[in-house]
Amino acid sequence: MKKSKNGCDLKSCFFCRLCLKEWLPAIDINRKNFHLRKGETLFIEGDKVTGVYFVNSGKVKVHKKWGDKELIVRFANRGAIVGHRGLGNNTIYPVSATAIEPVMVCFIDLDFFLTTLKVNHEFTYQLMMFFAEELQVSERKMRNLAHMSVKGRVAQALMTLKERFGVTTEGYLDIVLSRQDLASFAGTTYETVFRIMNELTQDNVITLSGKNILITDAEKLQRLTRETTS
Repeated sequence: MKKSKNGCDLKSCFFCRLCLKEWLPAIDINRKNFHLRKGETLFIEGDKVTGVYFVNSGKVKVHKKWGDKELIVRFANRGAIVGHRGLGNNTIYPVSATAIEPVMVCFIDLDFFLTTLKVNHEFTYQLMMFFAEELQVSERKMRNLAHMSVKGRVAQALMTLKERFGVTTEGYLDIVLSRQDLASFAGTTYETVFRIMNELTQDNVITLSGKNILITDAEKLQRLTRETTS
């Protein structure tokens, strides 16, 4: 991770957009910008919390250890906050964050971030709402791991990626993932994802072009998410 002179425009990310305009000069002074190559980590599960990050460009996966496997909790793209799960009394990051493509991030020191929360009430309120929504998403994910069929979880993962990132002009999901990352997001194994993706291709539910994925039958994909474990 290298420092960069290029920063955000102080109006696009979740942080700057919701803070008081009078607070923006303080943000400009206290922020630090970094560039990460694909595969580089922002922080590792168990590290001491030093601050939070906001993504200026690129995409980041947030993941944690799940037994001897990895579970991807969420993805973050332009404007999103990363590292907030380490806030609280136990200032240890409970997750890791890794760039899945070249990424630019803005780092905000923990002390300044906590001061910002006390001064910027609208930002604090919206952050609280974000936490509430993220908790609901996490609870649904854990329920799906227990009750949804594996094919249903893969289908749900693809639908979530489309909702989160949209599609390219050619109609492919606007995120390129390895099969291992897709497996970690769906809570299954590489071998299972490989098999299910082939089945979905044969059933004309999706079309593959290398790592690019095109959803061709969203209705059928939706029906798969209603399948439960036997």
